Amino acid sequence: MLDKVGAFCQEKVIEEFEAKSRDAGKVQDNTLWRILHENGQSEYLQKCGLGGRTDPESYRAYVPLVTHADLEPYIQKIVNGENKSALTEKPISTISLSSGTTQGRPKFLPFNDELVDNTMQIYRTSFAYRNREFPIKSGRALQFIYSSKQFKTEGGLLAGTATTNVYNTDQFKATMKDILSQSCSPDEVIFGADYKQSLYCHLLCGLIYSDEVQFISSTFAHGIVHAFRTFEQVWEELCEDIKEGVLSSRITIPSMRIAVSKILKPRPELAATIRRKCSSLNNWYGLVPQLWPNAKYIYGIMTGSMEPYLKKLRHYAGDLPLLSSDYGSSEGWIGANVNTRAPPEEAVFTVLPDIGYFEFIPLRRDVGSEETNLTAALAVYNEFEPVGLTEVKVGEEYEVVVTNFAGLYRYRLGDVVKIKGFYNSIPQLQFICRRSLLLTVNVDKNTEKDLQLAVERAAELLAKDMAELVDFTSYVDMTSDPGHYVVFWEINQEASESTLQDCCCCMDRSFLDAGYISSRKSKTIGELELKILQRGTFHRILDHYLNLGSAVSQFKMPRCIGASNQAVLEILKNSVTKSYLSTAFG
Repeated sequence: MLDKVGAFCQEKVIEEFEAKSRDAGKVQDNTLWRILHENGQSEYLQKCGLGGRTDPESYRAYVPLVTHADLEPYIQKIVNGENKSALTEKPISTISLSSGTTQGRPKFLPFNDELVDNTMQIYRTSFAYRNREFPIKSGRALQFIYSSKQFKTEGGLLAGTATTNVYNTDQFKATMKDILSQSCSPDEVIFGADYKQSLYCHLLCGLIYSDEVQFISSTFAHGIVHAFRTFEQVWEELCEDIKEGVLSSRITIPSMRIAVSKILKPRPELAATIRRKCSSLNNWYGLVPQLWPNAKYIYGIMTGSMEPYLKKLRHYAGDLPLLSSDYGSSEGWIGANVNTRAPPEEAVFTVLPDIGYFEFIPLRRDVGSEETNLTAALAVYNEFEPVGLTEVKVGEEYEVVVTNFAGLYRYRLGDVVKIKGFYNSIPQLQFICRRSLLLTVNVDKNTEKDLQLAVERAAELLAKDMAELVDFTSYVDMTSDPGHYVVFWEINQEASESTLQDCCCCMDRSFLDAGYISSRKSKTIGELELKILQRGTFHRILDHYLNLGSAVSQFKMPRCIGASNQAVLEILKNSVTKSYLSTAFG
C-alpha cells in the first residue's frame, strides 16, 4: 500500500505543509477563529466574558494565562459528568491521563476527535519528510508500543493514557497502515494487559520477521533501550521458541498466545543464525544492524529527559542513524521534526500552525544578574507579555502557551524552548527544559539538563571499572541542615569504592550554577550525596507508575523527585546499598 499511496500522499503532505509555512500568521488567526467559533458558548469562555469575539487581541485581553490547576475544576466537572461541555461546546467523551511522573500523580486532560486528527497530521507530516530522506518501500516495522487499560470515570467517560486513547482509534490504525510498514506484532501484543509479556512477544515477532524490518521505533528512546536490555536477558529463550516453534510458557494471556503462535513456526536455521550473531557481539555493540540487517534507522522521542539514554541506544545501533520524532505532550502536539538528518541532540521542531494556537512567553535574564548559564538564568528570568507564533526572535528563550481544540485555553505548558531559526515563516523550536523540574536548596537553580550533564560527566569515571550507569534520579533532602542534593544511581555491575567516591565528587563539581557553587563554598548547601541502588530498582519504579495507570509507551523517568512523591522516594530509599558524600568543596 505504501508503494501505491505513499509517494503520491508524501508529496501532497509536503506541498500542503510548505504552503502553510509560508503564511503561518494567517493560518494561526484562522485556527484561533475555528477554536473560538466552535467553543464560544462553553461555560469557561462565557465566564471569561469573551462574548463571541474570535480575534487574537480580544482573546488575549479577556482570557487569562492558566495552569492545569486553574482549569482543574472545569475538567473535574467533565470527569464527573456534571457538565461535559464545561470547556468545549461539543461534549467531551474521553479523558486522557498524563504520565504522572512529573507531579507524582496523573493529571486528567480532555481528549476528543480533533486531537486524534492533530496526531495523525503530525505523523503524516514528519513521515513525509523522513521518508523523503530514508525511503521505505515495503516491509515491516519493529515497534515497541503498548496500550494500557481504559476505564470509565464517575461520569461515564472513557479514560486512559493519551497514547492508549490514540492507539484505540480507527484513525490511528488506518494512518499507520498507510504511512508506515506493517507492524511485526499483532494487535493482541500491542493491546496486551501485561507489558512484560507484550515486550517478549515484540522481540520474538521482530526476530521472526528480522529480514523484513525496515525501522525500529518506540514512543520514547527509553522504551527501545529497555527492550534491548531485556533482550540481553532472554535472547536464548527467544531462540529456543523459534527453533521449536513453541511459544514460551511465560506468555499466559490466551489472546496473545493464540495470535503469536499463528506466526511462530519451527525455524531451526533462523534460531541458529540468531545464536551465532548474538554470540559474536562484543558487549552487544551493534545489536540492531546485526539482527535486523535491512533496518534504515531507529526512531522515537530522544530529546529532553530521553537524552541520557542516547549513549546506550547508540551502542545498540552501531552505525544506524537515530532519528528524533516529534514534539508534544499529554496536552497535545506542537511541532514535527522535518529536519530528519539532524542528530537527536540538535533536533528542532517546526510548529504546525493549524493544530492549535500558540503563544510564547519571553524569558529574559535580569540585566544585573551575574549568572551565566541557562540554569541560573531560570532563577532570574523576567517574564514579559506573550507574543504570537510569528513574533518570536531567533536565539531567544520562551515558555510555550497552548490553546487546543479540546478545551485548553492559553495553557502554560511549562516547557522552555529556544528559537533556533525559521522554516519559511514558522519558528523551529529546540526543547531546553521543564521550568518546574529544578533542584534548589538556597539561591541555586539546577535544571534537569544540568543534572544530566553532571551525571554524564561523573559516569564516565565508571569505565575504568568496566561498569555502566543504567539510570538515575535525584531529590533535594531538606531534613538535614543545610539541605543538600541526593543523586541515586543504578549501575550494571560493581565498581570500586574509590571510583564511586570520585564519581560523587565529580558530580558535585559539575554543577556550574554560580548560586550552587557559592552556596557550597559557604556551606549553606550541604555535601552532595551519591546513593547506589540495587539492580532492578528503576524497573520497580516503572512498575509503580504502571500501577497508577501510566503506560510503558508514555513513561518518562522523573529526574527530580518532589517531596510529595513519597511512594517513589520510599522505593529509592529502601533500595540503597551504598552511600557517598562529596568532599569536592572541603
